[in-house]
Amino acid sequence: MNSIVASIPKINYTDKESFFMLAGPCVVEGQEITLRIAERIKAISDKLQIPFIFKASYKKANRSRIDSFSGIGDAEALSILQKVKDRFDLPIVTDIHSEKEASFAAQVADVLQIPAFLCRQTELLVAAAKTGKVVNIKKGQFLAAGSMQFAANKVIDSGNRNVMLTDRGTMFGYQDLIVDFRGIPEMKKFGLPVILDITHSLQQPNQQSGVSGGQPEMIETIARAGIAVGVDGLFVETHPEPHKALSDGANMLHLDHLECLLVKLKRIHELIISL
Repeated sequence: MNSIVASIPKINYTDKESFFMLAGPCVVEGQEITLRIAERIKAISDKLQIPFIFKASYKKANRSRIDSFSGIGDAEALSILQKVKDRFDLPIVTDIHSEKEASFAAQVADVLQIPAFLCRQTELLVAAAKTGKVVNIKKGQFLAAGSMQFAANKVIDSGNRNVMLTDRGTMFGYQDLIVDFRGIPEMKKFGLPVILDITHSLQQPNQQSGVSGGQPEMIETIARAGIAVGVDGLFVETHPEPHKALSDGANMLHLDHLECLLVKLKRIHELIISL
């Protein structure tokens, strides 16, 4: 297991030959649902001995429409993430969108995530770096994989070497994304953990309704390919009722399907590392 991943507080099973996982709902929708999802994923990750970081955004700034759900309130959402952290002894990853959010979210989060559309924002990357937390930078849908070295270097040159990179697809026309799997080994050359987002990579953005579509039936296909080409980690948004999720439900994995998927992926991973 990469030393950057192993350094994340509360992360388990880093001594195992396994990919790691960032998983949870898109956004904190409320206490009961967030705790329920965290408990379920933790049970699965413990059963399969997969290192697990709980993911939920405490706020969503990148909404298509002004009336789209963006959160229940910053302080309340972070307090719920703190409860997840304490009750289930889990590390937390959450998105930040501005410099002032970095120190605020870092009070709870162990990993600060830079959304793809903000991956070139120098002041945001520097602010995240200065918290000392692990920084997960999502690759912009508009960037080549090789260009992510410059985003990573902004954090590293600010005194923080704890950087991870996540591929979440590349724009393919106006309303679709495609994963160029050549980018995984290209980013791995930087010596940083590389993650594949197997749910956002299947978004269909810019729909006329102002709500993104998705192809969740292809999640297993994307995940299998990612494991086969050597990703270190997987990012997956999951929900017990994706059709009722308040954000990104169209591309989420149903929580009932998570364990079966991970069992298959572990088998593929075991085969790959034995070759």
